[in-house]
Amino acid sequence: MQGLTYLVGFIFIAIASKQIGKLFSALRLPYITGYLFAGMLAGPFLLEFLPKGATDDLRFIDELSLAVIAFVAGSELYLKELQGRLRVIGYNTLGILVANLALSGIALFFLTNFMDFAEGMSVAQRVAVAILGSTILLALSPPSTIAVIKEVRAKGPFTRTLLGITVSMDVVIIVFFAVSAAIASALLDSVGFNIQFVLLLLIDLGAAVLAGYGVGKLLTLILAQKLHPYAKTAIILALGFAIFWLSFQIVEISHDRLPFEIHIEPLLVAMIGGFMITNFSTYRDEFAAILHDVGPLVYVAFFTLTGISLKLDVLLASLPIAVTLFAVRAGGIFLGSYGAGTLLREPANFNRIMWLGLITQAGIALGLARETAVEFPILGSDFATLIIAVVVLNEVFGPIFLKAALKRVGETHLPEEFATDTQRDAVIFGIEVQSLALARQLKSHQWQVILVDTDAAHVGRSRGSDELDERHIRHATEEALSGILTKHTDAVVALLKDDHLNLQICELAYEKFGIKRLVVRLHDMSLAESFREIGATIVDTTSAMVNLLDQTVRVPQSAALLLHHDPQCEFGQVTMTDSELVGVPLRELRLPTDVLVVSIQRQGQLIVPHGYTQLQLRDEITLVGRPESLQTVTLRLGY
Repeated sequence: MQGLTYLVGFIFIAIASKQIGKLFSALRLPYITGYLFAGMLAGPFLLEFLPKGATDDLRFIDELSLAVIAFVAGSELYLKELQGRLRVIGYNTLGILVANLALSGIALFFLTNFMDFAEGMSVAQRVAVAILGSTILLALSPPSTIAVIKEVRAKGPFTRTLLGITVSMDVVIIVFFAVSAAIASALLDSVGFNIQFVLLLLIDLGAAVLAGYGVGKLLTLILAQKLHPYAKTAIILALGFAIFWLSFQIVEISHDRLPFEIHIEPLLVAMIGGFMITNFSTYRDEFAAILHDVGPLVYVAFFTLTGISLKLDVLLASLPIAVTLFAVRAGGIFLGSYGAGTLLREPANFNRIMWLGLITQAGIALGLARETAVEFPILGSDFATLIIAVVVLNEVFGPIFLKAALKRVGETHLPEEFATDTQRDAVIFGIEVQSLALARQLKSHQWQVILVDTDAAHVGRSRGSDELDERHIRHATEEALSGILTKHTDAVVALLKDDHLNLQICELAYEKFGIKRLVVRLHDMSLAESFREIGATIVDTTSAMVNLLDQTVRVPQSAALLLHHDPQCEFGQVTMTDSELVGVPLRELRLPTDVLVVSIQRQGQLIVPHGYTQLQLRDEITLVGRPESLQTVTLRLGY
């Protein structure tokens, strides 16, 4: 009954925590910092909404959350997306692993002299603390890194390498943690290192791999069933909890009935299961969608509970040590990434600032810290609190450093910083009510628009808060248009009342400036063939209205999209420019589940795509989906 009371109380705390997280986000601080703060506020050291020991009764929330975090870590390691930079990612991961383990391990060993919980420990036990702590501090944060990349719309080789290292490192760390935990257990229990220890370690790792493979098969079986998504989510969460419950049962049973203990790391098992689904099944999109939906709730619960368990007295006392470890960790990341980049002869500016993008920590690091506190009671929550203090510093300052690094290499694409060759530009000829409305609509989709008219009296009609760029030309000549049209102009829209003048402008745009996206509103259909010869799209107001009404009657949803009556869904078009995706089938792209590829225009030919359609450079890809998801796909594929 007491456990149920704690659970109800925690649910209310978690609801408040979510709102506090939003407040912190508005202050440009990470969500998880707000969740941790809310937990500390509600915990036994401040408002005492939950007493000491309540977290033990809520341990199952930790286990559910850690299972989801591990599933996410495994699912993010999608080999086909990383294969183009595997060598660079591998060298950087290895370099950071070696340098950071050495520096952080040595620092932690000496800093144990200033840690209250380490008082009275033997040298071997202090080495165990150093091994566990340095391993956890290696972890990075793919979700936080992805969030910053999306925020600044970053793309390029530096961004791809950075994200690849971040994802790969978390996978490596979970494997390495299983080894470190076994070594630390031997040191803390004063068990000698011998052949038997090595064999037991190999058995534990082999059992974890086999169990992970089995979990992958179970996940495939669950996802293959024709069940409601909520039912599948519930079963997957139950499976995640079962992984942790069974791992603890195996330890207890082996301790009672065998001359040795079997430790199967549950995080490693869940991670392998997620990896199997993503790389070796047809259900990766559905699995990703489930994790995406349940993730926010899990993170709120996990980080809030972590905040509740923090010992504020230990946290405050350990801040100087945490700051020292923060600096040492950053130095280790710098040495490892710089050395790997230099060895591979990566661009010098990449090598100098790669470390800035690898500071952020979050889910996995906190999960490992909490897992350590449970597995090693001799260290307890004091050790977890110290590590969490470092993680919080990394989570606060990491995104700031990452954003600065992406800006320095020139791979950010914020609206005010668009490169001229990736910015969508349109020039509209004819200034009137419809052209002004069109210009504003295009600008709302991040296009740069110029309005041009041969009648000076029409210029200046948009004066006001949203004043547009309006220009006057006397005649439609190549010289007059050269100050307006460039080879980077994406579209010309001819809306002048004189069809012959519209034709003259379109011909100059096509022949002299190479602009192929030409749109004309035609009054006299006798000129239609002339426009078609240069590939212009003709909009005849009468037939356009009839066709729109026809669509509204027969296919109402398509008309709703065209008329922008459905703000949750719209059409988009992307020009494919990412050379590393050339030849990749659509089914391998892992596009957001709410985005559909409608058509592909390639060298004037229309392709109706399917899962095995391979992308080529300069493909014009038409998509339909939610606006934010379309922006994500645009960032990945081109512009």
